[in-house]
Amino acid sequence: MFNQVTIIGVGLIGGSIGMGLRARGLAGTVIGVGRDEARLRQAVNHGAVDCFATDPARGVTGADLVIIAVPVGSVVAVLRSLRPHLAPGSIVTDVGSCKAGIVAAAEALMPPGVHFVGGHPMAGSEQAGIQGADRYLFEGAYYVLTPTPRTAPHALDQLRTLARKLGCRVVEMDPRDHDRAVAAVSHLPHLLACTLVNTVGRVPGSEQALSLAAGGYRDTTRVAAGNPEMWRDIFLANREMLRVMLTLFRSELDAVARVLDEGDAGGLQDWLREAQRRRESLPVRMKGFLNDLYEIVITISDRPGTIAAVATTLAAAGVNIADIEILRVREGEGGTVRLAFSSEQERDRAADLLAWKGIPVVKR
Repeated sequence: MFNQVTIIGVGLIGGSIGMGLRARGLAGTVIGVGRDEARLRQAVNHGAVDCFATDPARGVTGADLVIIAVPVGSVVAVLRSLRPHLAPGSIVTDVGSCKAGIVAAAEALMPPGVHFVGGHPMAGSEQAGIQGADRYLFEGAYYVLTPTPRTAPHALDQLRTLARKLGCRVVEMDPRDHDRAVAAVSHLPHLLACTLVNTVGRVPGSEQALSLAAGGYRDTTRVAAGNPEMWRDIFLANREMLRVMLTLFRSELDAVARVLDEGDAGGLQDWLREAQRRRESLPVRMKGFLNDLYEIVITISDRPGTIAAVATTLAAAGVNIADIEILRVREGEGGTVRLAFSSEQERDRAADLLAWKGIPVVKR
C-alpha cells in the first residue's frame, strides 16, 4: 500500500504496527524513529522495522505514511517538529487514545498537501515497549478513525483499508465522541484498577489479605501494571471526559452504599442482577491471566497439531505448562500463544527448547 512508512516511536503499538506491515507486505520499507539506538536495534531484531533513524527529519524523508506512536502528551510536539520535513501528498496519523485535542492541533499544523487522519487502535497489553510488540496484536480489535469535515477522503480511505488489512474492525467517530467513549470503557477502568490496588495496599494487614487474592483480584487489577507515564498523559489529556465519568461512578457508589446502609437485600440483589445482565451482554472475549506465573509468548503457524507439538516438546523435557492461552490468531497464517510456568527456570528452559526448534519466543 505504501512505498515507505515511518513510525515515530517503536514501542508496543508502533512495534506491533511495524510487524503487521512487514508480515503482510503492506509497505516497501518500514523505518523506525526514536532516541534510543539500542531500542531501535531491538525493533529491527524483532522484525518491527527494516531500518531506523535517530533524526526524525531524516526518518520521514520520502515517507508517504507517517505513524506517530509516542505517548499522547508528546504527539503535538512531535507533529510540530516534523512539519517542515513532511512531503506533499503524504499522510500522517497517530495512535493516541485521546483525539479531540490532537486532531484540532494537527489540522492547524499540517502544511499544504499533507493529510492528517486521527487514529486509535484499541489494542494493548500491560507489557510495555518493543518486548511486548506482537504482529497479531490488532486481530479483531477496533481501530477508531476520527475524521472531520477537513479530512481528505482519499487519506481516510487509505487508513481505513490499512487498518482492515492489519486485521482490525474499523469504526469512525467524531473526535469528542471518541474521547467520551474511551473515558468510559478504557480510561475509567484503568483509573479504578489503580484505585483498587492503592486502596487494598492501605488496608491494615494488606500483605495477609493479598495472600488470599485469587483470579478475580488479579484480573480486575491487571491493567494497573501499565506504564505510569503513559497513563498520566492519557488521564490529563482526557481529563474533561474522565471527570464526567468519575461523577457518574460516584453516583453509582452512593446508590449501592445507601442499599447497604438500609440492609436492603432485595435492592442489593437487583443491583447485582443488573450488573450481571449488563456484563453478560457485552460483545467481548473473556481473558485473564495470573501475573505471578512466568510467561513466554510464541508465534506458531496455523496447522493441525502445532500446539500439540509444542506441548510434546516441553513434556519430553519434563517442563510443565502451568497455563496456556491463545492470544490472537489469523486463519491460514498462525497466531500467538501465551505459555506460563511455575518457575523462572522452567520458563527459561521452555524458551530455549522452543527457540532451538525454530519457534519465535519472547520472554515476559
